[in-house]
Amino acid sequence: MRNLVLLTAFAALPCFGTVYYKETFENLDGWVVSDWKQDSGEAGVMELSAGAWTADPKNMGYKTTQDAKFYAVSSKMTPFSNTGKTLVVQFSVKHEQGIDCGGGYIKLMPKIDQKNFQGETEYAIMFGPDICGSGTKRVHVIFNNKGENLLIDKTIRCEDDKFTHVYTLIVNPDNTYEVRIDGEKKQSGNMKDDWNFELPKEIKDPEASKPSDWVDDAMIDDPEDAKPEGYDDIPETIVDDDAVKPDDWDDEEDGEWEAPQIPNPDYKGEWKPKRIENPDYKGPWEHPMIANPDYVDVGDVYERGEMSYVGFEIWQVKSGTIFDNIIITDSVEEAEAFMKETFDAEAEKEAEKKYTEAKAAAEEAARAAEAEAEEEEDSDETDEDEEADMADLDAPAEDDKDEL
Repeated sequence: MRNLVLLTAFAALPCFGTVYYKETFENLDGWVVSDWKQDSGEAGVMELSAGAWTADPKNMGYKTTQDAKFYAVSSKMTPFSNTGKTLVVQFSVKHEQGIDCGGGYIKLMPKIDQKNFQGETEYAIMFGPDICGSGTKRVHVIFNNKGENLLIDKTIRCEDDKFTHVYTLIVNPDNTYEVRIDGEKKQSGNMKDDWNFELPKEIKDPEASKPSDWVDDAMIDDPEDAKPEGYDDIPETIVDDDAVKPDDWDDEEDGEWEAPQIPNPDYKGEWKPKRIENPDYKGPWEHPMIANPDYVDVGDVYERGEMSYVGFEIWQVKSGTIFDNIIITDSVEEAEAFMKETFDAEAEKEAEKKYTEAKAAAEEAARAAEAEAEEEEDSDETDEDEEADMADLDAPAEDDKDEL
C-alpha cells in the first residue's frame, strides 16, 4: 500500500522516525507508466506478482514481464528534503529469472513529468544492483551534483542469485554514508572521499620529475657471477642410445635410419646470472604532492534537495525481476524494523526448495504418463497387427477361390 503523506511505521511497530514513503504493492494505485518507448514497442509491461515461489503467496511485488524491454514507472511522494536529517532508501529485489543482463535499481527524483519519465530524466539518487554477464555485478550508488551524475568510486558487489535481497542506502548529515545488503554493511565512508563532488585537495607537483640518476631496480644481475666454461656447448637434446633400428626398416625405401633424439638431462637452459640486491636501490620514486590551487571546499554534499518521486527506469534482457517493500525514511531503525517485518530469507529458501521438488515430481509424473501412453499405443498397434494376421489366415487363398 502506497503512502503519500508523512507517516510513522505500522501501528504494530514502535515509532522511530518519519517515513516519507512506503510501498508493499498491495495494488498499483498511484504508479504511473511512462509513455517513453511505448510507440516503438520497446517498452515492457510490469505487473503485480508474488513470483513462482514465495514464503507468502499473498505478498505481491512489481514484476518485469517482457524480455529485452525498457521499463519506466514512477510514483509520487509527498515532497521532502533531507537537509539536517539522515536519509534511508531501502527496497527489495528478487531476480527470480536468474538475470543475465539488466538493472535492478531505484531512483529518487525532484518534480518530474511522470508520463515522460525516461533515461534522461533528472534524478537525485540512483541506487541498487546492476548485472550484465560476469563482468558487471555491482551496486550502483549515484548522486546528482549540479546536473552531473556521480558514480561511487568503490566497487560494491551485488547479489546475483534468484532470491530476494534487501538493499539499503544510508546518507547521514555529516556527509558519511553506508550501503547494506540484507542488513549487512558492505561499504561505508565519507561521501567526499568516494565521489568526485570536489577537486582533490592535493595534486602532483607539476614542477617535479624523477631524477635521471634515480635507481628503482631492487635487484640486479650479480657482476661476479660468470657463465661456466663450456655451458653453451651442452646440447638441448641427445641421441637415444637405447634406440634400436626397427626390423622392418628398409633403407632403400625409408632412407638411412637415424636414432631419435631425447632431452639431454645435462642441459640447463639459457644461462642467466644470479640476481642480488641492488646496493644503489632507493625505492620506488614517489611524485611529491602539493596543495591544489583550484581546490574549493563545496561544503555539505549529503543534501539531495527536494525529492518528490520514486521510480524504476531500467532495461533488462531477461525479465522476471520483482521489486518490493520500498521505504524512504529518516530513521535507520525504522528501515530495520520494516525489513524484519517483510524479509525472511530462510522461509523463502524453504519455499523455493518445495517449489523445485514439486516441479521435479510433476515433470517426472508427466514423463511417466507419456511413457505409459506410448507403451499402450505400441500395444494397440501390436494387437491390430495380430488381428490382421489372423484375418489373413482365415481368408481363403486366391487358388481356393478359383476352385470354388
